[in-house]
Amino acid sequence: MTHDIQYIYTKKRCEFGRHCLFTDDGPKLLQNIAPNKALFNDYMLKDPINASVQVGKIMAEHELNTVRAEYSDRGMNHVEGGWPRDVNPADVEQTLRYRKKVEKDEMYIHTVLQLSNSMEHKIHQNNSMNIYETYFADSKDTTLVEHSSARTVNVYRDPCNPKRPVTHLSWSPDGGTRIAVSHCNLEFQRAPPDLSNFSYLWEVENPNKPALVLKPSVPIVCLEYNPKDPNSLVSGLYSGQVAVWDVRRGSSPIEISVLEPSHRDPVTHVLWINSKSGTEFFSASSDGMVKWWDTRKVSEPSETLILDPVKGDEQLMSRALGASSLEYEPTIPTRFMVGTENGIVISGNRKGKNASEKMAGKFAAHLGPVYALQRNPGFVKNFLTVGDWTARIWSEDCKESSIMWTSYHRPLLTDGSWSPTRYSVFYITRMDGALDVWDVLQQQREAILSIKVCDYQLRCLRVHDQGQLVAVGNNMGTSYLVEVSESLAINQRNDKALLTHMLERESRREKILETKLREIRLKLKTKGDKELGRESRTSHPSLLGQTGLIAKAEKEFFSIVAKEIADRTEVPPAELEAAAPEPEVAEEPEEKEEEEEAAADPSEEEKK
Repeated sequence: MTHDIQYIYTKKRCEFGRHCLFTDDGPKLLQNIAPNKALFNDYMLKDPINASVQVGKIMAEHELNTVRAEYSDRGMNHVEGGWPRDVNPADVEQTLRYRKKVEKDEMYIHTVLQLSNSMEHKIHQNNSMNIYETYFADSKDTTLVEHSSARTVNVYRDPCNPKRPVTHLSWSPDGGTRIAVSHCNLEFQRAPPDLSNFSYLWEVENPNKPALVLKPSVPIVCLEYNPKDPNSLVSGLYSGQVAVWDVRRGSSPIEISVLEPSHRDPVTHVLWINSKSGTEFFSASSDGMVKWWDTRKVSEPSETLILDPVKGDEQLMSRALGASSLEYEPTIPTRFMVGTENGIVISGNRKGKNASEKMAGKFAAHLGPVYALQRNPGFVKNFLTVGDWTARIWSEDCKESSIMWTSYHRPLLTDGSWSPTRYSVFYITRMDGALDVWDVLQQQREAILSIKVCDYQLRCLRVHDQGQLVAVGNNMGTSYLVEVSESLAINQRNDKALLTHMLERESRREKILETKLREIRLKLKTKGDKELGRESRTSHPSLLGQTGLIAKAEKEFFSIVAKEIADRTEVPPAELEAAAPEPEVAEEPEEKEEEEEAAADPSEEEKK
């Protein structure tokens, strides 16, 4: 029920002022301007004439988006409160003296009694019903079935114009509070002249402004955080050089390699090495070389390996395979893997004495460049490769073929990575802007989840150490932070045992297939050699009758040579003829083979 409140203002007529008197008055002519007939001849008459007259003002309506609000993160120091200004909370004596003073107050006891009633009521409620009691202790807990899902959390855009593709992503080792994003245009001689060289370090919670801008003289192709130091980074440059960065030192690199001993092509990948000093790393480039470096001396590499697959004492740069990806497992310090532009994966050992021992294993993985190469974090013998239209899972024991692979996709695949927390899950980026999530324990024919992140080509991805955040970068310089559900990040109770059984079963199956293929190849080779010998005998029948003539001619030739030598050295020709090699007659073994075949396979007349 509503009530209207009214208030009437009263005012006398004399307070309104003087009364206004209005009268009607006709128009008055202020000025009369006569037309100039001389100017009339300069105009052209148009018939008909359409003219529109609008009395009111023309108003237009516009719609636009408001400017995005920019937020800044600021910290605040919280201290113990509730004390008067003259009392120092850090001083025990002052606080104790103040408590005694408050307890002596008359209202203190009444306040405690009022609060005790409500507290006693809550205690009686807890005693009447035990909320932590287990009623079914014998039954096993059932896991909740959660559908796989994902959502985009943050978007990090390239502040520079024109936009540049995202080439590499790296999480900081301090819990992933920062993410390093490198931008570079790798299209040969197609980059505009005003293209920026900057790369950025972003705070994960602040997508509005980068935390630090890296300003090199040459664009950065790849950027990697030191797994032991969140302030140290290493990068590979477009010029083939490597640079060392320290966040505390600002936007410029603290060390950069000399151009002459560096790579000849852009550095495609850099990775830190598990060493005692924590300052060693190695790099790979499309020039076909892998170089090991130390941040304490970046002027020259400590070791260089040319990716020449041909066995020999000398390695040639003309035969080297360009490197497109690198893999290093810290638990195996001397082992490394290189993915090449020819689709071959090279398994290397740094302790090898020569180049052939350092590049012991080779896997023919893909039809084109190997864009991603990573070992499974729980099963280091198995590794993932991504290239052309498929992703493949390999075992080091099977070099002929992969043990598992995805179906062929319509768009090309650009990158891939295992989940660091759930070992059966891996992620794949595609050129149509989609992110695929595969779980080999649930289904192998198609991805369990496919997310359309953007409309542009996705270039790279990196999974957070906790497994629930995935960072992806596209071709327009934008990075997206995607959060997946817990079902894709947390291992279930029997996941590791089931995955172990699956990988062992597939490896055993592939070994059996390899053995059968070798047997088939050996049979085909022996059968082909026999057919080739038969064809040589049957295709030249004239040689069958001339075999005796050839043997006779060879014997006469050697006798003539023996006589000439005997005349010069005075040696009896009989001894020389005895020492001369006997001519080879190819007819006898062939006849023996034909006799053996006839004995083993009798003709129809003999059977009758």
